[in-house]
Amino acid sequence: MRKWWDWLSGAAAAFSLVIIILITAFEAGMYMDFGVYEKEYEKYDVLSELDMEMEDVMYVTYEMMYYLRGEREELSVMTTVEGAEQDFFNEQDRLHMKDVQDLFIGGLHLRAGAVIIFLICMITLFIRKADWKYILSRSYQVVLAVFGVLAAVLGIAVAADFNRVFVMFHEIFFTNDLWIFDPAEDYMIRMLPEGLFFDMVVRIGIIFI
Repeated sequence: MRKWWDWLSGAAAAFSLVIIILITAFEAGMYMDFGVYEKEYEKYDVLSELDMEMEDVMYVTYEMMYYLRGEREELSVMTTVEGAEQDFFNEQDRLHMKDVQDLFIGGLHLRAGAVIIFLICMITLFIRKADWKYILSRSYQVVLAVFGVLAAVLGIAVAADFNRVFVMFHEIFFTNDLWIFDPAEDYMIRMLPEGLFFDMVVRIGIIFI
């Protein structure tokens, strides 16, 4: 029973560690270098689609990303779009991005919980005088193998049909259809084309690995 408890603590610690790394990879991919967004906007000719200057698009980007972390109360950004001073975001944008903000902040809370679980498990192993180096390393290898298989399956699916994976993601994590935008009416979806999301998934995957 003693060894089973030690291995259970090791497995929980290892699983928590991978969760911490995964969510940190998401955060790093999105926030570590805002220059990535500028390159993506140039790659997909976003400026022409919006009839905006890069400085204005980046300003909108900064404010949007701050909002996702809860550093802005409302997603409303006045800027020049198509030659007119106006709010870049409309009501549908605000409603959907509130859902995205809840998801993102929920991920940060999940990481905080994983940190607590990891520390509790490690303290437990120390108190029980278990061979924590061996237990943690072996548990980590097993957990990493499981995540590796899942990541490989997801990677194949993304490479084969990213649009389908993208749609499935939204259908799983959102309970409404506010994520379905009309490019003719919505500036935000023009700023964030599907190709940009694909590139960000690849970037986050590389950081995670």
